[in-house]
Amino acid sequence: MLNPMKRYVIERNIPGVGQMTGEQLKAAAVSSCDALAKLYGKAQWEHSYVTGDKTFCVYLADSEATIREHAKLSGFPANTITEVHTVIDPMTAFA
Repeated sequence: MLNPMKRYVIERNIPGVGQMTGEQLKAAAVSSCDALAKLYGKAQWEHSYVTGDKTFCVYLADSEATIREHAKLSGFPANTITEVHTVIDPMTAFA
């Protein structure tokens, strides 16, 4: 039986990432997807926020260890890994 997926936010310190071109970001996404293919069924990338020198990536994964393995395979750091316990948004006020 597969482990249930948990949501994680991964902070990656990548100097200059905010100045990368579209082609450079595409290449980074390809590297991430290639690493995910090797972890099939254990992790899924939802999206990332790119800032000046960091990315904040949202992933589903079966464990923090899988997130660390993805970082190793992709070549991107996983400086801080935080498990998300719940998600709220403006509609939470009306629930």
